[in-house]
Amino acid sequence: MDTVDKKIIAQLQADGRTTLKELSKITGFTSMGTKKRLERLIKKGIIKVSALINPSALKLHPAIIMLEMESAEAMQELLDRFEQCPRVIQIFKTVGGFNLIALVVAETQETLESISMEKCSLRCSRGIRRSEFYPVSDTYFSPFLQIRENLAHKERKVTPCKVECDPCYRYETQKCVGCPTTSNYKGSL
Repeated sequence: MDTVDKKIIAQLQADGRTTLKELSKITGFTSMGTKKRLERLIKKGIIKVSALINPSALKLHPAIIMLEMESAEAMQELLDRFEQCPRVIQIFKTVGGFNLIALVVAETQETLESISMEKCSLRCSRGIRRSEFYPVSDTYFSPFLQIRENLAHKERKVTPCKVECDPCYRYETQKCVGCPTTSNYKGSL
């Protein structure tokens, strides 16, 4: 990456809707030269142009879950189980006491409680030695997150994590809105 690439990236981070004409003024390149640079950055996997969502504007509740997994096999099982979960924004593998850190989001405070302790929770997976759950109170520097809205299609009968919402006490008593991938979902994602 050189200074031109950095200018393109910085401008797109400030405003992802910046036109090629505007980018070319910033870089000093022609529109075609800027377009080629942008395409190269995308093709090499250095950047991805996408929409980020402000959870506060949608009254969503983010949380961080820290997990210590007992084995690589248990870790992979958990990753496979939650790969298609729209509430899981990101999972980071780390080196240290907790070897997985997840960023999750829920539609209500009560649903956040459900995904902290019910069968559909990351924390209830097999092979977890210990876990900690931290609801996020404030977000600094940028309020936007890569919420995986594309996974909330409300068409499945079975959740990606294979947990049924219908028999769950919290779902029955309307303390949880259910899974955003299923047809019985009652939330806003």
